[in-house]
Amino acid sequence: MKQEISISKIKGVQIGQAENAAAGTGCTVFLARNGMKAGLDVRGGGPASRESELLKPMAAAQEIHGIVLAGGSAFGLGAADGVMKYLEEKGIGFDVGVTRVPLVCQSDLFDLTVGDPFTRPDGAMGYEACKNAEKGNYRDGNFGAGCGATVGKFAGMDFCMKSGIGSYAVEIGALQVGAVVAVNALGDIYDWKTGEKIAGLLSEDKKSFRQTEELLYASTQVVENKFTGNTTIGVILTNAEFGKASLCKIAGMAQDGYARSIRPVHTTADGDSIYAVSLGTVQADQDLVGTLAAEVMSEAIVRAVTSADSAYGYPAYQDLAGKQE
Repeated sequence: MKQEISISKIKGVQIGQAENAAAGTGCTVFLARNGMKAGLDVRGGGPASRESELLKPMAAAQEIHGIVLAGGSAFGLGAADGVMKYLEEKGIGFDVGVTRVPLVCQSDLFDLTVGDPFTRPDGAMGYEACKNAEKGNYRDGNFGAGCGATVGKFAGMDFCMKSGIGSYAVEIGALQVGAVVAVNALGDIYDWKTGEKIAGLLSEDKKSFRQTEELLYASTQVVENKFTGNTTIGVILTNAEFGKASLCKIAGMAQDGYARSIRPVHTTADGDSIYAVSLGTVQADQDLVGTLAAEVMSEAIVRAVTSADSAYGYPAYQDLAGKQE
C-alpha cells in the first residue's frame, strides 16, 4: 500500500540549504558520503549545469558524491566549489592518491531578476549548505534553491508569482521514492490531480489568472529572448538499486511530472533538468519506480507552490488561493 513519508526518511543522503533572502537567491545540496549512483535528464533548451557529462552511461564514473541545485544562473555554478571543499575536508571523493576528488554535479535556475542580480550562490554559500546538511535543515518554501523562484513569466516579471522549493515522498513496502524540486518555470502551475491552476501568469489587475498558453497562441511572431528568469530543477531519490542507464530513464520518466503540472514546459527559455539517484539496495521494477517518480515530482511541484510565501513584491499561492481565470 502506498503511503506518504517525509523526504528525510530516505536514507543515504544529507540535504542542506543556504540562502541570501535579501538578495533572493540560494542553494540546496544533496550529499552522499558513501557515493550515489545517479542519472540526469535535461529537457529545457537553456540549462546552466556543471559536470553533467559524468552522468552519461558511457562516462567512467559510476557514482557521484554531491548534487547542487542553485540560483544565480551560470554565475551560481561556483557554489559547487564550496561543496567540493567540504567533501574533500571530510575525505570524501574519488581516490587519486594525493587526495580525494569529490564528484559534484550542479544545475542552476535563473533568479537574477528577483532580488540583487549581483549576489549569487558561491563557494561560501555551497559550503554553508553542506554544514547545514549535517543538521538536516531542509524545508519547503522560500529556502535554498527556491529562495528566488517565481513562475508565470511569459508577460514579464510584473505579472509573475512567487514559488519555491518543494518535496514529496512515498513508500510501498520497502520501496521509497521521493522528489525535491525548485519550481522557477516560464509557464503556469497546475494541480496534477484536479487540473486547477494554482500559480502562474497574473491578470492585468493581478487579482486573478491568465493562461500563458492562450497568450502564447495569440501571436505566431518569433520571440528571440524569453530569458526573464526560468528553469525548474529537481532530484528524484530512491532506495531502489539501479545503475546509471536506468536512472537516466527514471529521470526521463519523472519529466512527465513536470509536463502534468507545468504548461508550457520544456521551452527554449527553460533549463528543465531532473536528476535521479539510487541510495539503497531494494529490488524494484524500473518502470514502477519511473512511474512513481513522475507522481512524486508532480506533487512536489504543488508543494513548492503552496508552501511559498509572497516576497520581493510577488504574490504567492496563499494570496490568490481559490481565484479562477
